[in-house]
Amino acid sequence: MDEYGIAAFRSRQQVMRVEAALKREGLNVHVISTPREIAIGCGLSVQFAMKDIKTVQSVLNRMRPDNMVGVYRAGRQDGRTRITAITKHG
Repeated sequence: MDEYGIAAFRSRQQVMRVEAALKREGLNVHVISTPREIAIGCGLSVQFAMKDIKTVQSVLNRMRPDNMVGVYRAGRQDGRTRITAITKHG
């Protein structure tokens, strides 16, 4: 299974701030449409490589975004997208 991470937020503005912060750390990240399996939030999320999860978590811990939905692991398996929560926020 080819895996990637997703950081989901309730605010488009926060998505853009986190994307910029992760790019400043040298990570290859992209803004994507939030998968329907997550279904909550503003409709946009930040996608990142799972190999960068520690850096992503460190940046998120420093930023402490109030409107974070959570961080998820996603990947395609048997033709379907599988998503599991790494961390969920209120």
